[in-house]
Amino acid sequence: MTDAAFEAVIGLEIHVQLATATKLFCGDLTHFGAAPNTQVCPVCLGLPGALPVPNARAVELAVRAALALECTVHETSIFARKNYFYPDLPKGYQITQFEQPLATAGGVDVVDPADGAAVRVCIRRIHMEEDAGKSVHDRFPGLTAVDLNRTGVPLVEIVTEPDLHSPAAARAFLTRLKQTLLYVEVSDCDMEKGSLRVDANISVRRAGEAQLGVKTELKNMNSFANVERALEYEIARQTALVRSGGTVVQESLLWDAARGAARSMRSKEESHDYRYFPEPDLPPLAVTGTEIEAVRAALPELPAAREARFQAEYGLPRYDAEVLSADRATGHYFEAVAGAAGDAKAASNWVMMDVLGWLNLHGSRVQDVPVSAEALAALIRMVLDGTLSNTAGRRVFQIMAETGRPAAELVQEHGLVQVRDDTQLDDWVRAVIDECPDEVQRFRTGELKVMGYLMGQVMKKSAGRADPKRASELLRARLGA
Repeated sequence: MTDAAFEAVIGLEIHVQLATATKLFCGDLTHFGAAPNTQVCPVCLGLPGALPVPNARAVELAVRAALALECTVHETSIFARKNYFYPDLPKGYQITQFEQPLATAGGVDVVDPADGAAVRVCIRRIHMEEDAGKSVHDRFPGLTAVDLNRTGVPLVEIVTEPDLHSPAAARAFLTRLKQTLLYVEVSDCDMEKGSLRVDANISVRRAGEAQLGVKTELKNMNSFANVERALEYEIARQTALVRSGGTVVQESLLWDAARGAARSMRSKEESHDYRYFPEPDLPPLAVTGTEIEAVRAALPELPAAREARFQAEYGLPRYDAEVLSADRATGHYFEAVAGAAGDAKAASNWVMMDVLGWLNLHGSRVQDVPVSAEALAALIRMVLDGTLSNTAGRRVFQIMAETGRPAAELVQEHGLVQVRDDTQLDDWVRAVIDECPDEVQRFRTGELKVMGYLMGQVMKKSAGRADPKRASELLRARLGA
């Protein structure tokens, strides 16, 4: 539970693997899941005489990410050596950027679910660096193995200002950040593969104070849900400690999701411990203004802009616009359906309820849905013009998804054309009244909600073919409503 007497201050550091075929400074492949230590060479292993050569595609993707996050991309940035010893760092140093990063001063706008307030999360810097290898602790009992395949994979590190004050806001920011990076196709952002990794710096201070408290760093959070849980845990721990007169120790903490707790990893190093200095084997990284503007011009419409346009252009509610803009492919599919169906709100309802429901059920992506946008639009038009009832239309969609056949063909084959003939409708209505005397009596004594049940029986008896509006009118007339 949040303690109103204290305020949490949160800053995030996000490492994102760039979607390149080869590593940042050599030609080794970046395939995930390859046999351990098979995607290595003298360059990424740091063997004597091996020289790094920057990957132009990685630079382009890094610039694309920075522009999508509203950063200023600098025409000159400097690679540096970050020196430290760790078993999965074969060179004894990591090539990164320090004093002169690729980009600075960006931002992402989100809404804090905790209180509905708008939050501008400023991005302090985005810099390029190579990834380290991976220590594997569960492969051999009692031993730690090292897989160096990941060594040298290109990363961007995105560092925010301490602008977040709730775990829920942090999760909202990360969700929007991931969505944006996926839109511009710089990474697959798969946390299970380690393509996106989050560290959080967290401190607490008494409400109204300007000075920051002592911070800790949370690591090993493999989902946004775990980021939120870990922050909640650490805020509560620090708050209780400060309230009782204790002192927060600056350290790195590993989050244990199974236990729902964090444990100390090591005392936190300061940046000077890394003995940064300019990388002697690499010249300054130069990206011209013309190149930057070419990347900017190639950016797609971004999520926030698309959400706003869907509301303005199609008159959709905010919720619909957010769902339909969740990824680029869904947005493209919706717009194709809306254009062909001629009714944006109907298209929105069908895509959100039926298409996304089918995809969730089958664990598929919208690119794989077996009903094309044109085919769905044809089905929607049949419902809108009264050829099909909504109930029958949804049955037809399921058959279309299973068979790939068009709606018009299935409607005729299954006899699903909506019935609007009063004689036939009245036959179904009278049959339901005869079969449901108790419900009829309850309705006539004032229990009006029973009408929904009786209409459901009419639709069931008609196999979903009855015109619901006219059937309801006839049912009400028979009941003397």
